[in-house]
Amino acid sequence: MTIHQTYIEQAVHLALENVKKGKGGPFGCIIVKNDQIIAAEGNSVTTTNDPTAHAEVNAIRAACKKLGTFQLDDCIVYSSCEPCPMCLGAIYWARPKAVFFGATKADAAQAGFDDSLIYKELALPMNLRSIPQERIGGVDSNQPFREWLEIVEKIEY
Repeated sequence: MTIHQTYIEQAVHLALENVKKGKGGPFGCIIVKNDQIIAAEGNSVTTTNDPTAHAEVNAIRAACKKLGTFQLDDCIVYSSCEPCPMCLGAIYWARPKAVFFGATKADAAQAGFDDSLIYKELALPMNLRSIPQERIGGVDSNQPFREWLEIVEKIEY
């Protein structure tokens, strides 16, 4: 068994524990840095009433807190399942060096966790999406960006 398989097996074990203990959905995620587990989290959407509490997001939050940083440089994300669009976005923001997963999004869809609507919606113009979205003008909503650009000594991300 490769090291990647070992970590995926641990992520899958987390997902199984989550199901058995009723903590949330059947998902687990482990984040590793320098062959050390930095975070190991399961999905807690239903127990925390937080739709963003997916295993990957929970693990990213825990790893960043432990490492004292908002980026996961040199870390590897191991997820029991292919990350959903939200988790994938969070992963890109966190900037790990790699992501490995077990089950596919098709496997998740068969179990009732189908993200195909989100993928379809993202490709549509805003006015055709199922949740109405519209830009509101007449407000200087770019002022925060202008002021951000003027800061010389800022922490970029």
